[in-house]
Amino acid sequence: MSTEWNDPGSAPPYDPLTDPLTDPLSDPLPAFPGGAPGHERTHERAPERDDCADTIDLRLTEELIEFLACEPPSPAQPGPAFGSDLLDGLADWGPVATDVGPFQLVPVRIERDLRLITQWMNDPAVAAFWGLSGPDTATAGHLRAQLDGDGRSVPCLGVLGGVPMSYWEVYRADLDPLARHYPARPHDTGIHFLVGRVADRGRGVGTLLLRTVADLVLDRRPACCRVVGEPDLRNTPSAAAFLGAGFRLTAEIELPDKRAALMIRDRVLRGVL
Repeated sequence: MSTEWNDPGSAPPYDPLTDPLTDPLSDPLPAFPGGAPGHERTHERAPERDDCADTIDLRLTEELIEFLACEPPSPAQPGPAFGSDLLDGLADWGPVATDVGPFQLVPVRIERDLRLITQWMNDPAVAAFWGLSGPDTATAGHLRAQLDGDGRSVPCLGVLGGVPMSYWEVYRADLDPLARHYPARPHDTGIHFLVGRVADRGRGVGTLLLRTVADLVLDRRPACCRVVGEPDLRNTPSAAAFLGAGFRLTAEIELPDKRAALMIRDRVLRGVL
């Protein structure tokens, strides 16, 4: 029996010594002689190289960035053993050095700090976004709601070079009503702040201190992988400070009292932002 195909129009058998190798992805396969029983002689076109997306050109989705950003500290390098309260002993975080002097978060004491914070809250530039202008009872009620709570939010004075010059609220964003408005993760930590001294505004001090406090949170709270901010979209200086401090704008969210810019600073990106 002859080993050659009987169809005179078909190609001779493949000879590995004389025939060049073909690319199986680009060259069509020869038809089965006479066709397979019960099937038409059809050819499937192999995909051209231009049909396939090169993975180097694919963009990371926001969801993947969010997933990669939440990388817990290595077990080989555990964080320091702070207190068991919800914010890991914030009162004991102590001072840190900055380019503008030593800075420390000092938890508020109403009997000592109410008059100063009330004065700041009545500054028109602050009142427009905090909504606490008026008698000191308005400010006192706002502070007591946190101080008499379970510790998920701690109001603090920002003391720079021994002088109180800003007000801060460090809070557990994952335990806050804010968590209903974004995909919160365990131990997300939020920051509210205002620069009280007019002389410290517009010079980049707020941005520097916001980065300092975000770094403090990440250093002192080893379980926290993200620091969160939600400034009012109308508050351009505040939003700019968050961006300058290494936060990224991830969404605009509708809160009960404002439309906010959701800002997030990721632990794993802190060295590049």
